[in-house]
Amino acid sequence: MKKNLRLLSIAIICLLIVIIVAGYYYYQTYQNKTLILYGNVDIRTVNLSFRVNGKLQTLNVDEGDKISAGQILASLDNTPYQNSLQRATGILASAKAKLDMLESGYRSQEIAQVEAEVAQRQAAWKYANSFYQRQQGLWTQRVISANDLENAKNNRNQALAALNAAKDKLNQFQTGYRTEEIAAARGEWEQAVAALAQAKLDLADTILTTPSPGTILTRAIEPGTILTAGSTVFTVSLIRPVWVRAYVSEPHLGKAIPGREVLLYTDSRPDQPYHGTIGFVSPTAEFTPKSVQTTDLRTDLVYRIRVIVNDADDMLRQGMPVTLHFAEKKY
Repeated sequence: MKKNLRLLSIAIICLLIVIIVAGYYYYQTYQNKTLILYGNVDIRTVNLSFRVNGKLQTLNVDEGDKISAGQILASLDNTPYQNSLQRATGILASAKAKLDMLESGYRSQEIAQVEAEVAQRQAAWKYANSFYQRQQGLWTQRVISANDLENAKNNRNQALAALNAAKDKLNQFQTGYRTEEIAAARGEWEQAVAALAQAKLDLADTILTTPSPGTILTRAIEPGTILTAGSTVFTVSLIRPVWVRAYVSEPHLGKAIPGREVLLYTDSRPDQPYHGTIGFVSPTAEFTPKSVQTTDLRTDLVYRIRVIVNDADDMLRQGMPVTLHFAEKKY
């Protein structure tokens, strides 16, 4: 009986040894096939601000609020910008009217008035010229004085100059405005068009919207504040994308291939890993940052990688430590 118990004990001991050896072998095999890295969650933050100056009128969200893309977050008092828009609209209408007038040329009524003026000047010149010729005849007969002849000559010359001026004016009206005048008017109109577009843009910029979904981290100011362009109103943490920044040593660099899937473990969810995809591997080596806790020497050269989290949720926070598991591919 004792002999049987002794044999059973030996068998149990042998079985335990086999189990321990097998477990150790399995553990070593798994360790050899699995690459484990350490990194931190990296979430982008955006500082939202107005592109124009103004008095802050409304704030629609507060710290901690979830926001969606295109949501209106705040607005400025837009009265000055509405006035600017009306002024730009009036200037554009005036510039357009001036350009149309120059391109169309003079009206037929204006041309008719100048033609009538030319006819009047023509008649005046004929009369003055005829009077001068009669005065010349009287001068040869010594009936009039030299002063009377000179006055008649001056009157004829003045009538001729007035006639030539009227003819030049008629030619101008018939030809239309100069190309330089039209080009200048077109330039003024184009400037007015640009000024109107800028006024519309400035008015639209009095409304602050969010470019993408996220969470309000900081509300920097309150209504009534006079803001300059670019002053931060909100700091927003974007929901997407969520990355994990990690570092891989050169011997394991061949496993960190862009597009490869990895498992991401956090301390708050040790049994429910997140799923990620390697999106970037730095081509430049660097020293391991002090914020990364690894079992390797900190002086080892490593390569930075960025893993995109495919199923990120609110549990992932900026700077949270993450453990990355690279399961060996099976072929």
